[in-house]
Amino acid sequence: MITQSESPISPRQTLPTMYDLPSENPEEPGLPDEFHLWQSILLALTFIPINWNPNQVFKACDLNLYYDVNHPQWYKRPDWFGVVGVARLYEGHDTRLSYVIWQEKVSPFVVVELLSPGTEDEDFGRTVPKAGNPPPKWQVYEEILQVPYYVIFSRYTNEIHAFHLTGNRYENLTLTNNRLLMPELGLSLGLWQGNYEGVERLWLRWLTIEGELIPIAVEEVQAAEERAMEAEERAMEAQERAMEAQERAMEAQERAEKLAARLRELGINPDDLD
Repeated sequence: MITQSESPISPRQTLPTMYDLPSENPEEPGLPDEFHLWQSILLALTFIPINWNPNQVFKACDLNLYYDVNHPQWYKRPDWFGVVGVARLYEGHDTRLSYVIWQEKVSPFVVVELLSPGTEDEDFGRTVPKAGNPPPKWQVYEEILQVPYYVIFSRYTNEIHAFHLTGNRYENLTLTNNRLLMPELGLSLGLWQGNYEGVERLWLRWLTIEGELIPIAVEEVQAAEERAMEAEERAMEAQERAMEAQERAMEAQERAEKLAARLRELGINPDDLD
């Protein structure tokens, strides 16, 4: 029996927290959490290759990618990937349920994996292929699809690991000013310290080749609001300056009138002084 002087301990103190409980299904590691969702959407929103018509650019988050015509049920599900040179809409009119390589005939140009503890070995190509099983993702991206750029981002260390297909093998890329340059797209990929979806942290996002931000809609709205506020402030300042000038003119007129009145008291006509 609990007396009035005693209080039950909160489950928040006695039960496991989200840090204690597994976030991944061992049979299907790498399932998206909040960060995976928001980070992938931010990549999609800022992926705007300047060298390509937007209608020939496709970008996907957590979409099944079917890659082997001999095993049509085998797929990988990249956290994010971008394709250029393929219609944005499937057959020009529908959104995609998946990306089927033997129909699309265009491989992704860049794949981004967001590192998860359960997928780290496979992300970095340390998983040994097993006969009869689907190949690990590194082998799919490198050998089968031959994706030109493969990027791994760790939210835990904020590190970007970038690989470029040279010949038939991935080679580790050195970043330029902490950015991965992709001149073929007129873009670069780097880290941005900012607030997205109410979370302040380092985010991976697409930038111009010079490193300038490619704004998303909410940022454009905020920028427009800031410009409007600045314009309003400038208008108010101009109005204040006009009022101050008007006050100075009125004061000058009052001084002139007082001086004219004083001269008249002395018998001097001010008009004769002109």
